[in-house]
Amino acid sequence: TMIRMLQDLTGVDPQKIPLDDRDTMSIFTSSEVLGFVDDPILGPTGAVAIPEFNTKFTRGMLVDTQPHEFDILLRLSGFSHGTDVWLGNAQELIKAGTCTISNVIGTRDSIMTYLMHKGLPPKMAFKIMEIVRKGNATKLLNEEHFAAMKEHGVPQWYVDSCMKIKYMFPKAHAAAYIIAALRVAWYKVHRPAEYYAAYFTGRGEDFDAEPVTGGKATVKRLMDDIRMRGKEASAKEQSQAETLHVIYEAMQRGIEFLPVDLYKSHSYKFLMEDGKIRLPFSAVKGLGGAAAQGLMDAREEGPFISCDDLQARSGITKAVVQSLRDLGAIDGLPETSQMTFF
Repeated sequence: TMIRMLQDLTGVDPQKIPLDDRDTMSIFTSSEVLGFVDDPILGPTGAVAIPEFNTKFTRGMLVDTQPHEFDILLRLSGFSHGTDVWLGNAQELIKAGTCTISNVIGTRDSIMTYLMHKGLPPKMAFKIMEIVRKGNATKLLNEEHFAAMKEHGVPQWYVDSCMKIKYMFPKAHAAAYIIAALRVAWYKVHRPAEYYAAYFTGRGEDFDAEPVTGGKATVKRLMDDIRMRGKEASAKEQSQAETLHVIYEAMQRGIEFLPVDLYKSHSYKFLMEDGKIRLPFSAVKGLGGAAAQGLMDAREEGPFISCDDLQARSGITKAVVQSLRDLGAIDGLPETSQMTFF
């Protein structure tokens, strides 16, 4: 959905985006191409809000492995979707220098192809892969399997790694996910304003216009406040902190957000306007989807002549009218349609 929105906003066909663009690949190890370096909030990479890498855990894998190739990103996808594949397994092997990211087990298919390359019969290589990827290595691998692997020079660390795995991701799924991630990342690097507009349109339920209109310092302060409270913060607040994280990054890159406007804002879409992003009605605190649409529909009937008229035609509550007033969206609009005679 996001890629379709990006295509509509930019006119760039995602199918034609190069998967070996150097600037795009660089954000998995550094944020320099985005215009900032080692930000204390955003971290050393530029992978915030990129599919497959939008968690602290997966970005930690990027820092540990420093990927510069598609194949490594593919392995990281396998690690993150597997169980007991990375933590307590591949991560420790790499840190100890026992093996490298290029030969550690990443996806289920790699077990079969590796064992066949070592000389094991294809049928046995397939059988071992099936046992390991389902997490049954400790129960179903037998002496025949161990003897065959030892005979063909499979290192002990590899066998030990297999024994720890509980679930493994298929390589085709990992490849599809990384291709999608690279396409999204290309837009983030080369068409940043459109990228953030599409991102927030798809995740607007946690977007609050109030801190955004207060600027980067306000966004940072609110984000820090939520994170300092840790598990005491509600699930909604923690989700809001993630959105604020991306808003902060956009501001770090010089992206400007235009305030909610009674006649220019969309009900839920973050619209592009002179290279800037116009906030939608849905970003107003307390304004739900139906009310936001009602507000947009009401203005099609003509200009609002007062706050009373606005409320009557759109169906929004007095609390929402006050929120719009606080945001400066209805400046100059009189409170009532009635004239006062003295």
